[in-house]
Formats: sequence, structure tokens, C-alpha cells
Amino acid sequence: MTGPESEGSQVRRAVCPGSFDPITNGHLDIISRASRLYDEVYVAVMINQSKKGLFEIDERIDLIRRVTAEYGNVRVEAFHGLLVDFCKQRDIPAIVKGLRAVSDFDYELQMAQMNNGLSGVETLFIPTNPTYSFLSSSLVKEVATWGGDVSHLVPAEVLQALTERLRKD
Repeated sequence: MTGPESEGSQVRRAVCPGSFDPITNGHLDIISRASRLYDEVYVAVMINQSKKGLFEIDERIDLIRRVTAEYGNVRVEAFHGLLVDFCKQRDIPAIVKGLRAVSDFDYELQMAQMNNGLSGVETLFIPTNPTYSFLSSSLVKEVATWGGDVSHLVPAEVLQALTERLRKD
């Protein structure tokens, strides 16, 4: 046998964490780039009991699985608690995060240093494609709520789910 599964070969794993409420084209850009760098990429959907999301966790997971299916090496799971515990349980040595601006870096650097100090897990920062440098799930939800066109900001499956959800509310 050859490749990442062969004896003596280490499977390279990374995680892309977030709330993904909903997943955007900016998220997909980072996930797709990570999937080219690693053998397995976990998308860890954060469960935050204190926040009420637009989409339930299971809905987010389903949407992410559908829009990442083409990559073949992406797994999607929910998590709560410390991200480093999620990493330890799955033998994941690296966290991949997208950076949109310098303001992201200040916060993410603190998180990266804490995670490394707690467990030795490394964080890799990928600069966001300039097309998505302003993009966030919160902005997508706000614009969509007021009837703005977000079709160029989210995958078609997400747009459909978003439109249906906002129609109900």
C-alpha cells in the first residue's frame, strides 16, 4: 500500500473551526485551500449554548457536508468545549484559520498562543482571498434579513436554506 494510509506514513490532519451560521464562500475558500494541504480536514462546528443561531447545529452540519462533498477529504462534526480537546481526541496537530484583516490577527494570535500553550496544537493562518475580506456570517444574515442580494456570498444550497429560513421568521 502507498500513500497516506501506508505503514510508517503519518496522516496529516487539520481542523477549521467556527460557528458557520451560515457557511459562506469565505469559509469555503479557507476549507478548500486547507483540503489541498492536508490529508484530512475536519470542519468543527462550534456549539455555543448561550447563543441562538439562525440555523440549528444539525442544519449547519448538513449544509457544510453538502457544500464540501466535492473535496473528498473533509469531515464535519459538532463540538463544544475547548477546541484543543477536539484536536487531541482526533489526533489533529493543526488548526487552520482564515484572516481577513489585522483586527482578526490580534484576537486569533492570542487564541493560537493559548491553544499551543494548552496542548501544543499549532495554528496556521491563511490570508483570506481579497474577494471575501469583508465577509462574515453575521453580515450575510443582516443583509439577507433586509432583502439584500447575498447570492454571490454563499453557496446556492445555503442561499436556498437562508431564503427559506428568513421567509418563516
